[in-house]
Amino acid sequence: MGSSRWLTLAVAAVLATGVAITVVAQQAARSQAPATGASVEVTARIVAAAQAVLAALDDAGRSTVQFPSEGPQKTRWSNLPSPMFERRGLRLADVTEPQRAAVMKLLATALSRDGYQKVLNIMEGDEVLRQNGGGRGAGRGGPGAPGGRGGPAFGRDQYYLAFLGTPSTTQPWMLQYGGHHLAINLTIGGSQASMTPSLPAAQPATFTVEGRTVRPLGDENDKAFALVNALDETQRGQAILNYRIADLVLGPGQDGRTIQPEGLRASSMTPAQQAMLLGIVEEWAGIMTEAYAGPRMAEIKGNLPQTWFAWSGPTTNGSAAYFRIQGPTIVIEYAPQGGVDHIHTIYRDPTNDYGAKLARR
Repeated sequence: MGSSRWLTLAVAAVLATGVAITVVAQQAARSQAPATGASVEVTARIVAAAQAVLAALDDAGRSTVQFPSEGPQKTRWSNLPSPMFERRGLRLADVTEPQRAAVMKLLATALSRDGYQKVLNIMEGDEVLRQNGGGRGAGRGGPGAPGGRGGPAFGRDQYYLAFLGTPSTTQPWMLQYGGHHLAINLTIGGSQASMTPSLPAAQPATFTVEGRTVRPLGDENDKAFALVNALDETQRGQAILNYRIADLVLGPGQDGRTIQPEGLRASSMTPAQQAMLLGIVEEWAGIMTEAYAGPRMAEIKGNLPQTWFAWSGPTTNGSAAYFRIQGPTIVIEYAPQGGVDHIHTIYRDPTNDYGAKLARR
């Protein structure tokens, strides 16, 4: 009788477990379905906005903005101003107001609300630089000069749009947008997307527009200082490197290069510190629209135990300090250029730069 009762209870437990697993699986399926549907819908909206840009252009404009999927245009991005670095594509200085509106609507559709505002702020900072006659150290070396014959060109008009491949809801293609201190390389393949490598940077890093203080990369800076100061003494001893890093290691021209992880592993952080680390990552991963950024953040979170946080420089906010976040599918670097008012950053995925995974699908 006791054995029979035990068997009955065991069967009931198995059935209950099976029901629980089924419910969890169904909940997971339901939670994933809207995300997939949202991604498909967002891709369709981005493609429609890209097609609207093409429709607003004449034949010459379309030939300027359109490039093959493969070729030198793919890696034609930099932090340098034009013409110190030669960019190709549709330049905002050369378009009509309706055409510019179509370009900006495309960016607003492809990026998140905060990501789009970040891009606008970076461009506005470059306009401030133009109005102030350029800036020292505008490029990697030496003084900048006002835009002119052969000199660096600054301002919100000096940004370029390019399509690599034909905008499509099914086949991979790239939306490329950039200029001085900005490079967005967004590869879209059906319901998936990759925005690496991309380079959001800022000079000046702080400026005033209509009485508002603007810091294009302010959250990135503040969240990183908050994390390094939330570490205990042992953790800081691991995170803070014993040598100085002055610029990006994996910046422009460093495609395919690899570096060894350094610093403090996220697995050695508390849950609260890990959440702070993910909050920093989201400042870059969250530039693209939420339908793409959500799966990207889930991927990064899944690899969190193998993700590292490294720091070089002072730990007092307001100081110039370099930091790096590196995991199996992510590298983020933040590098002040000689001071706190000129910042370079880079965002990469060593497994999926330029949408390598999407191209293989």
